[in-house]
Amino acid sequence: MRVIFWGTPEFAVESLKKLLKSRHQVVGVVTQPDKPKGRGKKLTPPPVKVVAQEHGIPVFQPEKVKNNPELLENLKKLNPDIFVVVAYGKILPEEVIHLPPFKTINVHASLLPQYRGAAPIHRAIMEGKEKTGVCIMEITEELDAGDIYECTEVPISENDDIVSLHDKLARIGAELLVNVLDKIEKGEAIKKPQEHSKATYASPIKKEEGKIDWNRSAVEIFNQIRALKVWPKAFTTFRNKEMKILEASVLDKETEGRPGEITEIKKGEGFVVQTGKGKLLIKKVQFPNSKPITADEAVRGYHIKEGEILH
Repeated sequence: MRVIFWGTPEFAVESLKKLLKSRHQVVGVVTQPDKPKGRGKKLTPPPVKVVAQEHGIPVFQPEKVKNNPELLENLKKLNPDIFVVVAYGKILPEEVIHLPPFKTINVHASLLPQYRGAAPIHRAIMEGKEKTGVCIMEITEELDAGDIYECTEVPISENDDIVSLHDKLARIGAELLVNVLDKIEKGEAIKKPQEHSKATYASPIKKEEGKIDWNRSAVEIFNQIRALKVWPKAFTTFRNKEMKILEASVLDKETEGRPGEITEIKKGEGFVVQTGKGKLLIKKVQFPNSKPITADEAVRGYHIKEGEILH
C-alpha cells in the first residue's frame, strides 16, 4: 500500500524504518517543524525527518494541519492508500483522517482504552503498573477512541525505566503496525470498538511532577524516578541546592522514620534515604551545571553524611 507517515520523535522512527523495509511504499512523511535545541538554540530537525531525508522521501512540516488546503492538496497528489500516525504531536482534523481510502491508523503505546493521551508510557511506570502494551487503532476525531485492530501486551519489569520501556514498545509497535497493514491490504483485518466506559487518560507530564515528596512510599518514589529519568527528572533539595535523582532501588518497603533523612552511607553503592514507608538506595544523581555522577562519587565529593535531610 502507498503510505503517508505522520510522526515526529524517536518513538516513531522504529515504525518508519520497519515500514521502509516492508512491502509497503512510504510516499511521503509529515512531521513537526524544526525546533531550536541545546544551549546554542541550533535549529534541529525531528528524528523522523532525518530518516525520511536519508531515504529521499518527500517531507512536509506544516505549522498547522487544520484548515490547510495547501497541505491537503500536496497529500492528495501522492495518491496515498492509508495514513499511518505514530506520535505526530497534533490532533488531525476530520478532512485529513478520511482523505485516503483506508483512512488513518495510529500506533499507541498503551493497552487501550487505558492511558489514552500524551504520556501513556510515563504514566504506566509512575502508577506502578505491571504491564502495558501497544495497540494499532483507527483514528477518529475523539482522542485515542477509535476502533482497535490489534494489541500486544508487554510486561513492565522493575528494571524498566522510561528509556528501556519506550524502546521496547517502539520496536513491538513497529512490528505490529506492519502486520496490521498487511492484513488491511489483504482484506483480512478485523477491528473492534473500545470499551469507552473503561477509558483512562495519560495527561502530559509537567515539570513540577519531578519534585519528590519524601512522605510518599519508597515504591512510589522509585516509580517516579524511573518514569521521569529523561525529563523533567525527579529532583529534591540538598543543602539548598537542587539534586536530581536519576537512579535508585527500593531497599525495603516497610520501615518508618523521618522522611527525607539520609540514614546510611553504603560504601561503593551510594546513600540510603528514608521515605514515608520504606527506604531507597540512591545510585545516581546530578547537581546543577554538572554531569550525572554515581551517588558514591557524590558521597565522596560532597562529603554527604548520615542524618542530613533531603527536602
